[in-house]
Amino acid sequence: MEKKSTIFTATHGVMTSEVGVISGELELLTTCKDDGTLTLSITYAGAEEWYTLPGDDYRLHDQRDHEVVHRMLASVLERP
Repeated sequence: MEKKSTIFTATHGVMTSEVGVISGELELLTTCKDDGTLTLSITYAGAEEWYTLPGDDYRLHDQRDHEVVHRMLASVLERP
């Protein structure tokens, strides 16, 4: 299992499944299991409570794509 984390600022907010839209300084955590299953979590930077991004059953065909997908998600979530 591999985890990647990025802190970014979301000026327009990010939708979560649990609490709706959150914005400000956020941390994105992506976890890729050995079978390629990808979990997407987000929190306020420094907070303990994590939320999930909408959707489910994310899976990478090649685990080596985890880094690229993580960076892409962080960039998309940060853009104005």
